[in-house]
Amino acid sequence: MSEQKRSWRFYALIAVTIAFFGFQMYLALVKQLTPMLQSPLHLVLALAVIFLVYPTDRKYRDNLKRKTELNGTSLTDDLLNKFKWTRFFDIFSFAGIALLFYYCITEYERLANFTPFIDEVFPLDITVMIVTIVLLLEAVRRTLGNILYFFIIAFIVFAWISPWLPGIFFTKGLPFNEMLDQFTIGMTMAEQGVFGTPLYTSASALFYFIVFGVFFSECGGGQLLIDIGMKFSNKSSGGPAKAAVISSGLMGMVSGSAVANVSTTGVMTIPMMKKIGYLPQEAGAIEAVASTGGQIMPPIMGVGAFIMAEMLGIPYFDVAAAALLPACAFYFGVFVLVSCLARKRAARSNTGEDVKIEVKQPILPRLYLLLPVILLVTWIISGSSLMRSGMVGIFAILLLNIVSYFVGKKQNFVNIKRLGDCCVRGVKQAASIAIPTAACGIIINVVTGQTSLATNLSGLIGSLGVDYLFVALLIAMIGCMVLGMALPTVAAYLVGVILFVPVIRSLGVDALCANMFVFYYGIMAQITPPVCVASYTAAGIAGADAMKTGINGMLFALVGFMVPFVFIYNPAILLEGSIIEIVLGGIQLMIGTYFLAITVSGFWKTHIPVWQRLITFGVSIGFIIPEATSSIIALIVGFGVLSLNFIAFKKLPSKVGV
Repeated sequence: MSEQKRSWRFYALIAVTIAFFGFQMYLALVKQLTPMLQSPLHLVLALAVIFLVYPTDRKYRDNLKRKTELNGTSLTDDLLNKFKWTRFFDIFSFAGIALLFYYCITEYERLANFTPFIDEVFPLDITVMIVTIVLLLEAVRRTLGNILYFFIIAFIVFAWISPWLPGIFFTKGLPFNEMLDQFTIGMTMAEQGVFGTPLYTSASALFYFIVFGVFFSECGGGQLLIDIGMKFSNKSSGGPAKAAVISSGLMGMVSGSAVANVSTTGVMTIPMMKKIGYLPQEAGAIEAVASTGGQIMPPIMGVGAFIMAEMLGIPYFDVAAAALLPACAFYFGVFVLVSCLARKRAARSNTGEDVKIEVKQPILPRLYLLLPVILLVTWIISGSSLMRSGMVGIFAILLLNIVSYFVGKKQNFVNIKRLGDCCVRGVKQAASIAIPTAACGIIINVVTGQTSLATNLSGLIGSLGVDYLFVALLIAMIGCMVLGMALPTVAAYLVGVILFVPVIRSLGVDALCANMFVFYYGIMAQITPPVCVASYTAAGIAGADAMKTGINGMLFALVGFMVPFVFIYNPAILLEGSIIEIVLGGIQLMIGTYFLAITVSGFWKTHIPVWQRLITFGVSIGFIIPEATSSIIALIVGFGVLSLNFIAFKKLPSKVGV
């Protein structure tokens, strides 16, 4: 935070953390507030956290500290106070947060009964609108960098100049006074704008699951999941790589964060993968892909899944259940891939060391640490709200922590200080999610409330896909990927929902399938160069070239890029259909995934020639097409290629590829 560990910011952050937790506990244990009050107060607290954690002069101080360390000198008070004047920006920021808090409390009744374009807009409304947008943009810039910052500014500018733009960017727009209404009171409406459904979901669900993940990881559950992955893959070929897949998948079920998974499991699995012969970029890519899959793996998935449930108006359990088969296919494909790569490595050379994966503590005595996850899932399935389910999971963790102390399992006990650190970390993560979620409300307000951009874009893509659904899906995929490379996952999903879901829905695609389609590609973009944060994080641990790691990661995650097309053409993959349709669809998906994995690896029993890899790729496509004829043909052709590979393997003098 700053060089003085016990500065006023430290104590202020502790106070805001207590207030944040107190507010969220009140919502969960006493009663929820109306969206017009709950969402703004949640944003006020999130903004306070961000401006405390990211002061104006933080980058300057960090750079100055780095330079002085390189020069062998130390920081002096004169150097640190040189840019002290920049703190005035923070003073104005905190004053703006206080104004927003005052506005929410005092104007609540008027806003709750406000009728857009009819009731009068006061100077205070305009002032608060400007302050809210400025604070949000600055918070986005400090936490997420310039890409989303300028992206939002571009949409604000577009709202003003759209009547003078050509082609699909032309919209009639709104008269100045009506546009002002939209940017002020319209920003507070429950269905759109900054305080709309996405931010309400952050306050009513995301906060609790983020805190649950932090507490679960700190109290021994995270290490247990990693150790389970290590144990199950210890004696197999390519054990560390399989450990990375299993551990990251298990961790992803709880954390739903790719970078967090890479940072947690990658520090152990990546060095072991390198030790047994994987190239640095391969080791980093495997970890990045396995960690990214956590955002599509139930029960918690990525934060966008919670928002999806709210926007679709369906229980979150339905979203998680629908995501199960595609997520299993994703991890199955990655698991087959690393297994083939391990055999390929063994066939190529025998220089890699045999690494025994050590698990420091026995697993069975620690299985009780999984009880919070079991309770969490049970409460979700039973129909309880996400808020209550999250609270049950958190209380279960704290109760088990106390029990650990009294039953002699002090190695798993977390003291008060560490729990306090967990609270601060949880609040920081929750605030970092709330900020882009709220900021995307500006984009939603512009696209749906002020312009006809969504309608124009839908018309253009729809005209291309009237006879060719695949073309429309391809355009939507590219759009989601481009946005996803520039935006955080939750922001990419929200923009994709606004711009592309209406198009896909207009072509007869089910709402859940359409939403899941853009959700998947928003996530897959996180491991697609040139911007792939998870891959860059893994590359740093592996000591590999970041771009090579990103390219390898994109290839290794090819299953994730194809699965959305599968469930668009065969909704049974998302559990929409009869039992027979779901079972057959699942079998087709797994077989197609298997052939796709060996295509990418280029190895089965032995090396697969390029021409045979092209055939196996076609076989995987054949299983994607939801027709019995194509699947039967693909099965016959695929069996033929594998037979040829097996015959070639039998002719080898040494059977090192087994």
